[in-house]
Amino acid sequence: MRICRSRKRAYTKRTLFITFTAAILFNCCLNIVAASNSDKNTNASLLITLPDIQVVKGVVKKGDTASCLLNKYLPLKTIYEISRRSSDIFPFTRIRAGRPYKIILQENHLVGFEYEINKKDRLVVQKENDIFSISLLPIQYDVVLEVVSSTITTSLFEAVRKSGELNELAQKLSDIFAWDIDFLRNLQPGDRFKVLVEKQYRDGTLSRYGKIHAAFFTNNGKLFKAFLHTTSNGVSRYYDEKGKSLQKAFLKAPLAFSRITSKFTKKRLHPIFKEYRSHPGVDYAAPKGTPIKTVGDGVITEIGYNRGGMGNYINIRHYNGYTTSYNHMSKFARGMKKNKKVFQGDVIGYVGMTGYATGAHLDFRMTKNGKLVDPLKHRPPSANPIKPNEMEAFIARTIELSARILTAQKLGSNDKKST
Repeated sequence: MRICRSRKRAYTKRTLFITFTAAILFNCCLNIVAASNSDKNTNASLLITLPDIQVVKGVVKKGDTASCLLNKYLPLKTIYEISRRSSDIFPFTRIRAGRPYKIILQENHLVGFEYEINKKDRLVVQKENDIFSISLLPIQYDVVLEVVSSTITTSLFEAVRKSGELNELAQKLSDIFAWDIDFLRNLQPGDRFKVLVEKQYRDGTLSRYGKIHAAFFTNNGKLFKAFLHTTSNGVSRYYDEKGKSLQKAFLKAPLAFSRITSKFTKKRLHPIFKEYRSHPGVDYAAPKGTPIKTVGDGVITEIGYNRGGMGNYINIRHYNGYTTSYNHMSKFARGMKKNKKVFQGDVIGYVGMTGYATGAHLDFRMTKNGKLVDPLKHRPPSANPIKPNEMEAFIARTIELSARILTAQKLGSNDKKST
């Protein structure tokens, strides 16, 4: 852990005077004063006396370390000890600029420290009986289930923004229908969607989205439906109204949003060699660094640099005789290596133009039992449907969710919850 170069950091402070609370009590004093009268019924009054609590709020600045944030309140020896004990939960060396934090003081003594690791988890350091406890806890949100709808003019992202929502919702929606709708080629002006989604708020501001419980998407006149269902073994997936899984063996494409520049063909004018050659794959143009996802579960059989023109590449062996190949990557994702098991949707690398390439793109190829197939035309098998003994509960749930989403009704206050 680095030592702070200057102890004169500027902190954003807000003093919170708490009259009563059940959420934060740091070694507070509780005094009960009872008054009695022998001639009257006994009366008791409860007096809760709380010392002043100060909460110092701030955002980690570039170059800040844990010692920079805490050395005004704790000796370096104590900070090092807390850091050592926290290493297995969340190493202090991973504190990053731009993330919010809180320092809780009681009578000018530090009794708590919170650091938001991401939008889901927070590191909590709390002093109890002169000992600091360290834990990883979820961030608390107010969650409301709401219906969001919009009509597409140019793109899914544009439609989502037009409805006043965050881009995150567009990504979630595209992930659900990734096996049935090609969001690169098939979206049409006038396509529309309705989605019943958990919206997570902090201090009245939308922060992130939780689960999508149901979604309807009309694409080129065809209605696609998705309902979230958790199976008896605890696996949550999306199914259509008949209980068929929306998940297929392979995603429609290894890139969520990009542009196809070359299709599967036996005769294409090569952009570099200026002669006609076969192109047994699909080229997806995208900015350098765009994440590349494996289209299905499998094992990496080859990874490295191909001197024959493919540049940085990964080959993956899937089940049922399938293999896929990803070429011209700028770099591989961390941890990728031969014989590593990967799962559908995992990021395996990033778009580049290594090897024979005139621009940043991904060359994607697929084989079935050793024979090259056109990924754009091939229809992979579906995952397992709803089990017969779960169908009755599933159908009842789809009726309830369909009624909610079709009427675009927001759930009332009784349906709000915290998580």
